[in-house]
Amino acid sequence: MSLERKDDHDHKGWMQERDLTPVETTYLTVLMWLDKRLRVVDYLEILEDLYYKVNMQMPKSHTEQYNLDNKFWYWYPLYALGSFSTIAYVVAAISGALLGFYYSPATTGDPTTAYNSITFIMTELRFGFFLRSLHRWSAQVMVAAVFLHMLRVYFTGAYKEPRELNWIIGIVLISLTMVFGYTGYLLPWDQLAFWAGQIGVEMSLSVPVAGEWVAQLLFGGFSLSQSTLQRMYILHVFFLPFITTAIIAIHIGIVWMQGIAEPH
Repeated sequence: MSLERKDDHDHKGWMQERDLTPVETTYLTVLMWLDKRLRVVDYLEILEDLYYKVNMQMPKSHTEQYNLDNKFWYWYPLYALGSFSTIAYVVAAISGALLGFYYSPATTGDPTTAYNSITFIMTELRFGFFLRSLHRWSAQVMVAAVFLHMLRVYFTGAYKEPRELNWIIGIVLISLTMVFGYTGYLLPWDQLAFWAGQIGVEMSLSVPVAGEWVAQLLFGGFSLSQSTLQRMYILHVFFLPFITTAIIAIHIGIVWMQGIAEPH
């Protein structure tokens, strides 16, 4: 008597009866292998059931109420700005991680170490110029895409009930994007970075009551030093990526549950 568990649904026989492509066969084989060990299908069914339950509770959009599916086609490219900014963020994250193998912040009290590592990346490292340019341009594209995305949401009324929470999360994300850009701007420690950092110190000192405390916390003092560069590096590489990625996941999850708000 065999102790092997009986396959109640005979998945292999079901697959043999159908004319499946190699890609479909591979996909189903992997899915069945995972399902036997991790119950993947059960969790997928739970997510599907949750999606339909939540989606049915949301009010219909204007295009659904008045059958306007083909009336606002010229708006549709603007609805890709959120995905476009997410793709730019992923490209910036990957290219930034690769740059991290060669970039070195100041470790001995001399901030010029950072500038020398950037010079090495740009002039001596193979494909270093391309890698840094890719990181910089993807970051700039992300800032522009997020800003235009917010404008599209505002002018199409997509910030209104029941999507006001996601609008607030979007404001937090665009703020984090600007902080991301500023901290990365200071890492090369060239003339542009130095004077941008000096402006940041002066702005921090102008904060009422807590100005000196803010300058000490963010910049390590009232003038730029190795501590400033170290703080910017920690924020840019360790602190901001985890927070931003988590909030982006929440933002996309809410969009998935609520659906996209079409033009009003």
